[in-house]
Amino acid sequence: MIKADSQPRSGAEGPRIGVYVCRCGGNISDVVDVDAVIAAVKGMAGVITAKIDTFMCSDPGQAMIAEDIRNQALDRIVVASCSPFLHELTFRTAVQRGGLNPYLYEHVNLREQDSWAHPHDPAGATAKAVRLIAAAIGKLRYAEPLERIRISNHRQALVIGGGIAGLKAAAELAGKGIPVLLLEQSEKLGGWVAKLGKTFPREIEGAALVKELVAEVEGNPLVRIFTRARLVAASGFIGNFDVRIALNSLPASGPNGDGTGSASTAGEKQISASVGAIIIATGFEPYAPAKGEYGFGEHAAVVTLPEFVRQMAHPAGELRWNGKPVRNVGFLHCVGSRQIEGVHPPQSDGKVNDYCSRTCCTAILQQALAVKQRFPRVNVFDFHQDIRTYGRGHEDYYTRSSAAGIVFLRFHGDELPVVEAGRNGGPLTVRVKDWLTFGEEVDVPLDLLVLGTGMVPHPIRDLIDLLKLPVGADRFLQEVHPKLRPVEVAVNGVLLAGTAQAPMNIEETLSAASAAASKAAILLTREMVELDPFVAEVNAAECIGCERCFPECAYTGALIAEPGEFNGAPVQKARVNPGLCVGCGACVAVCPTRAIDLKGWTLEQFDAMVDGLVATVPGHELSAEEAN
Repeated sequence: MIKADSQPRSGAEGPRIGVYVCRCGGNISDVVDVDAVIAAVKGMAGVITAKIDTFMCSDPGQAMIAEDIRNQALDRIVVASCSPFLHELTFRTAVQRGGLNPYLYEHVNLREQDSWAHPHDPAGATAKAVRLIAAAIGKLRYAEPLERIRISNHRQALVIGGGIAGLKAAAELAGKGIPVLLLEQSEKLGGWVAKLGKTFPREIEGAALVKELVAEVEGNPLVRIFTRARLVAASGFIGNFDVRIALNSLPASGPNGDGTGSASTAGEKQISASVGAIIIATGFEPYAPAKGEYGFGEHAAVVTLPEFVRQMAHPAGELRWNGKPVRNVGFLHCVGSRQIEGVHPPQSDGKVNDYCSRTCCTAILQQALAVKQRFPRVNVFDFHQDIRTYGRGHEDYYTRSSAAGIVFLRFHGDELPVVEAGRNGGPLTVRVKDWLTFGEEVDVPLDLLVLGTGMVPHPIRDLIDLLKLPVGADRFLQEVHPKLRPVEVAVNGVLLAGTAQAPMNIEETLSAASAAASKAAILLTREMVELDPFVAEVNAAECIGCERCFPECAYTGALIAEPGEFNGAPVQKARVNPGLCVGCGACVAVCPTRAIDLKGWTLEQFDAMVDGLVATVPGHELSAEEAN
């Protein structure tokens, strides 16, 4: 399959390859016969050494690789271990310590793609391991030393959103000496936290927390604050974003008052800026119950938790609502969260909110306990599917609520409580099948029902389209990896902070904002941005100017049309902007002359990998079915 004019790229004596197979503490070796794999690999052309280690990622394992490179003049390295998401960078660094270009290394995933996938077929898993390594060896024969792409960097950050996440990110960036543009679409900073009373678990007033953060950013000359502002244009790439900001612009209310209407432009002006990184801290909105949902909008005594919190912030001699005394109050969990398709009505996009909003349980218990403490004679009822007080100090709210005499009733998610008007104009009635009393149906009379509404993402469709932000199934912005890259999105240089990403409590939001600021600071403290070299490359001499590649590229500006000639006729030839190219290979696939290739993943490397997968390996021959 390899082109006749292609030659492996190595020294005159051919490549000198080292292969290192990890037992992964048994995760691999309990299924794959690693000794048999090493025996097969040692017979492959160009393999100088092949070794096994229980934990190749350990310091001794890495040191072994680096020493072998120096002592045996190895010029290609294969490591067969766990997922490259975990340790590709680890082994690149080890290879580099040995004096070898880090991109002359190939990672083979024997854990997730082999031993874990075939635990009941050790022989088949062993044969597969040999072939995967053979493919990697074939690829390395045509590998070239690569250098990271270096791009000049605008050492300034844009933070979108002036709630606690945006304030925290801006404060930390400025504290590291990095200039910040902070945008807030409303007239005031602080977001939802500024409207809260005491916050859990430290019982600090939300307004006091916001005041402290606002003072920190307003007191730093490196932070430029723009309220009534929104991002209206953005182009460029990591380190080099050109943005345009509209000032004195407030979004008009949409049909539901959700702020998604077109922006007002009276007195609006625009400014331009260049930034190296963008942090999205656009926050959340409390779920807005539909009319009739648990009686909301039909009974004046059915309110949302945010409404109740604002009312509780004002001292009173007794608990009253709409001028009437409250003797029985109920709190209902999971309104707008953990919805079940076919049980709950879908949202405007046809989906249900099947995620847990995480913060509601503790917030409800905090308020229920506050009612019981301030108004001991008020009876408090808690209606829940289950209670998730997961944070440090949060479970204490449940323990104290139970001890204070709050009555808990547990329903199943497919048997929702029913809210009805009381008889003769009296209080509300909540009918619930209580599984704490083995399914007994209970009617609870209430003067006030508080709906524990969950979180939904703040509507930012214009921003999503503008920056091409990835959105998860729950409609929140999607990170690259929840553990390995928790505040990064697939767009390089764009980071997430707080509840734009997922439901979080205040402590988690501040931590996420700090993480985003740290990531941005790592980028912005350098004069140059360094990127992996795995981008497309155009051989101008082979390009015929057919322009088939341009419509295939999904990344605006990644392919640039430049005047050229083909057979004496003027054509538009392609050139790659490495800052915007993500190495997807879509352009490579449609090029009729193979003028476009992907660095580190060339067409001849793919051919060699296929040859390695199907080559005859003694003791590991393909079956007739596999060969076909």
